[in-house]
Amino acid sequence: MRWSAFRIAGFAGLLACAPWAHADQDYGVLIISRERLEVSTSCEIGIYMQDQLVGRLYQEESRSFNLPAGDLSVRLRVLPGQTPGCSPGIEAQNNTRLHINAGDVLKYRIASGPNGMYLKKADLNY
Repeated sequence: MRWSAFRIAGFAGLLACAPWAHADQDYGVLIISRERLEVSTSCEIGIYMQDQLVGRLYQEESRSFNLPAGDLSVRLRVLPGQTPGCSPGIEAQNNTRLHINAGDVLKYRIASGPNGMYLKKADLNY
């Protein structure tokens, strides 16, 4: 069977119009990881989005979240737990404002500074 240039172009056009070829994702992915050297505490860290607890991280753990596109407020806080000395006490309430687009994959690491914990942009290959 011989394929003409018109048939090949027509077949390629049909593939490009297939529903799965242009399926836009209506969400983005946010990955938050806790590297053991970035934050010196062994206490559990809570991840709050829009002031709601959505995840907990111990050392060397990470969490991923499928989120709708838009603006997002993320806050980190030491959680009370069974580990001695893990009482949150009075902490600075640092919110990180992020914007996520549909199809984005954003990766952040938890870091610690003089003003408390914060999110630090990380390379996806890290």
